[in-house]
Amino acid sequence: MAVISTEQVKQLRDKTGAGMMDCKRALEETGGDMEQAIEFLRKKGAATAAKRADKETNQGVVESYIHAGGRIGAMVELNCETDFVAKTPDFKQLAHDIAMQITAMNPLFVKKEDVDQETLNKELEIYKIQAVNEGKPAHIAEKIAQGRLEKYYQEFCLLEQSFIKDSGKTIKDLLDEATGKVGEKIGVRRFQRYHLGEYSK
Repeated sequence: MAVISTEQVKQLRDKTGAGMMDCKRALEETGGDMEQAIEFLRKKGAATAAKRADKETNQGVVESYIHAGGRIGAMVELNCETDFVAKTPDFKQLAHDIAMQITAMNPLFVKKEDVDQETLNKELEIYKIQAVNEGKPAHIAEKIAQGRLEKYYQEFCLLEQSFIKDSGKTIKDLLDEATGKVGEKIGVRRFQRYHLGEYSK
């Protein structure tokens, strides 16, 4: 087993925000490889999130972010299982980061499942027509349309978006990591974005 230095553990903690013991174990499991250790912690977070998927999340915070100049802003409800976690600085920072994400990237839905059928049908039809106009046969156009629908999700569903502070992670990854770190289910219930002079649904 590789000898892991305190400096390596600290470096991994700075990169991931995971606990010191979790960081030490991740580095030991991956022979001191920093990138693999990050991936190890991510998978651990995703596994914990999957285990806690059916837990009730009735605690949390409503956090807001107003962009400089005060013309655009967002409010988000971030939930967890206990009031204890809701009051931690890390949880509040996560809520702040997600409110900032919403302000910057203007998602329309929290997750894929929230996209209504009418919107899906309309988007698929547009993508099919585009593919046919590009000279693709009908059965290929159908597959291309499905592929482009994934890009629609990545653009307009908050959980599928790349995190503005780290494009290597999605917002779902961020929530899974936080879930793995605190051992509680963490999720976004709803959000609202405001743009001066525009009406929001």
